[in-house]
Amino acid sequence: MAKAKKKTKMPTRAKAGSAKKKALARAGGRRKVAKTKATAKRAKTKQAKPKAKSARKVSSAKRKPATSARRKASSRVAKAPAAAARPARLPQRVAVSHYNNADFETGLRSYAQYRDLGIVDATNGLVRAHVLRFTEACDPAVVSKLHFHDTEFQMVYVLKGWVKTELEGEGEIIMRQGSSWTQPPKIKHKINDYSEDAELLEIILPADFETEELAG
Repeated sequence: MAKAKKKTKMPTRAKAGSAKKKALARAGGRRKVAKTKATAKRAKTKQAKPKAKSARKVSSAKRKPATSARRKASSRVAKAPAAAARPARLPQRVAVSHYNNADFETGLRSYAQYRDLGIVDATNGLVRAHVLRFTEACDPAVVSKLHFHDTEFQMVYVLKGWVKTELEGEGEIIMRQGSSWTQPPKIKHKINDYSEDAELLEIILPADFETEELAG
């Protein structure tokens, strides 16, 4: 009976050992599987990182043209010629002129007299302003001559009477007391008629200018 008991115990121990081995083997297999999965994940992350870097490179490459364009624009701005400096303005003073019949003198036209208002000296030759009055009846052969003035600005205002003037591109216009007009640089014009009491205020830039008479 004792021998029989020993024989029955031996197989149970062997089975237990083999079960343990199987359990260990299973655990080891699981660990290996887990390790392989972990290594696979690491490999995937390593492969994913270079892609991110390449994406960054692409984005930086896309940005480069914009930066180069900005640099070119800035270089163009830098190379742009500087604006010409304005000449320094000469000092001006106050000009006061009261009416005095003796101030009217012969000027540009023989049939008219001019009263200078003292602005030429006050502005150092920048502006001329005078009152013009006609002293003779209008003779078209003498008065109505086509001409132009080489000026930068000219304005005429009728103080008394009326004037019939003809301007290039505008035709003939009768300017009465209170009327005014401008004559752009080198515009062709002429006076066709005026009243005996006509007086005009003229403002001209610059003070000194050339006048050229034309045929017709």
